[in-house]
Amino acid sequence: MLRAMLQSGYPSARVSVAPEGGTALRKINEREPDLIFMDIRMPGKNGLVLTKEIKRRNKNIVIVILTNLDTSEYRDAAFANGADFFLSKQSAGPDEINRLVANIVATPQKKQ
Repeated sequence: MLRAMLQSGYPSARVSVAPEGGTALRKINEREPDLIFMDIRMPGKNGLVLTKEIKRRNKNIVIVILTNLDTSEYRDAAFANGADFFLSKQSAGPDEINRLVANIVATPQKKQ
């Protein structure tokens, strides 16, 4: 659903999906994205560990944690590992996600 929503709202954007952490890192290395939506639970690498690795390589990639694990402990861990935003899958609807993406797109990212 997220992929379809992003492709619909941003037709010129290249939207990729990675089924697990290793594939995500390969895709990121091939073409550095401007924005990543990351879940915490995923096969291979934990999304928090992956977020930390990505931010260590390029702090300018915007990472949004989008997860069902909406607790203060996970929020704190997400931000401690470099996440820029944290959204709950239960409460973040399409309007909120679209507003967030629009704000991110409108804000030029600094290049390393």
